[in-house]
Amino acid sequence: MSESLEELFLFGEEKMEKAIAALKREFGAIRSGRANPMILDKVQVDYYGVPTPLRQMSQVTVQDGTTLVISPYDKSILKEIEKAIIKAEIGITPNSDGICIRLTFPPLTEERRKEIVKDVKKLGEEAKVAIRNVRRDMTDELKKIEKAENLPEDSVKDNQYKIQKLTDKYTGIVDSAVSEKEKEVLTV
Repeated sequence: MSESLEELFLFGEEKMEKAIAALKREFGAIRSGRANPMILDKVQVDYYGVPTPLRQMSQVTVQDGTTLVISPYDKSILKEIEKAIIKAEIGITPNSDGICIRLTFPPLTEERRKEIVKDVKKLGEEAKVAIRNVRRDMTDELKKIEKAENLPEDSVKDNQYKIQKLTDKYTGIVDSAVSEKEKEVLTV
């Protein structure tokens, strides 16, 4: 295999890995009825005029599976953290006791669980589209390499097959991640 073909496959696999990582990050921010600190990843707190990620300025712990406890390192910013959580619209009202903030996750209704499953499937489909776009880019690049290096037809067919195998592998990973998340959301 030529160096440019090796680079093509390394590049393609790296891009597909990134699509999977992005999907898993998205899944982490989806509420499933259990407390998950990743839901706070998008919360930015105004800390002396600088938007700062909440998880950088406080300790976040899970208590009894349904409650997140946020303990800021600087207690004077408790009100700012509360405002940031409300502004982030994560669907949970913060309760402050002056020392820490508690976010209690109510159990999800059957209807809400079904909506979340639809969102999960949609995110999975978007990840598959991203992977198929990588496949297309790899195939286009393979054609350029074929012209530049005058590759034999057998070699081109073999490499197209390898690209498809790689695509199938990563779409399979997406499918299993989607079904795992669906199971998590539907489990009461």
